[in-house]
This record gives sequence, C-alpha cells and structure tokens, in this order.
Amino acid sequence: MKSLSSLALAVGAAVGVAACNSPPLEELSPTGPANPEAPVVATPDRSVMAGTAPHMPVGLKPWRELNDSVAPGGSAAGGRTP
Repeated sequence: MKSLSSLALAVGAAVGVAACNSPPLEELSPTGPANPEAPVVATPDRSVMAGTAPHMPVGLKPWRELNDSVAPGGSAAGGRTP
C-alpha cells in the first residue's frame, strides 16, 4: 500500500511540474504591440462630452396619466379614475 501511495505522489508531482511548463514564445511580428519599433497609428482627439444630451430639470407631470400610459393594457388600465 505504501508503494502505491509513493507512486501516486510521484505521478502527481510529475503532472504538476509538467503543467507549469509554458509553450515557447512566438516570433515578434514587425507590427506587433511587443515590438518597440512598430509603427504608431495616430488616433483622433475627441471630446468626452461629444454626443451627450443636456439633462435639465423639467416640471412636474400628473403622475396618474404617466402611470396609466405605461401600464399593461394602455391608458386608464382597469377603467379606474382618481
């Protein structure tokens, strides 16, 4: 039984060491990001606020009509009135 556990430990250690091995690195591409001599493409300067809509406070609206307009079944669901 002791030799079986020793064998299992040895196989486990061998598998563990083999799993730590990494594949060889590929050759650097002339345009790859790791190449310090790769050409740099210029990007346009854009404002972070481009395309945003102004969000200004608006006046109050009647809550019952707003709720009824989004309720299932359209406006005045259930035929109830306030």
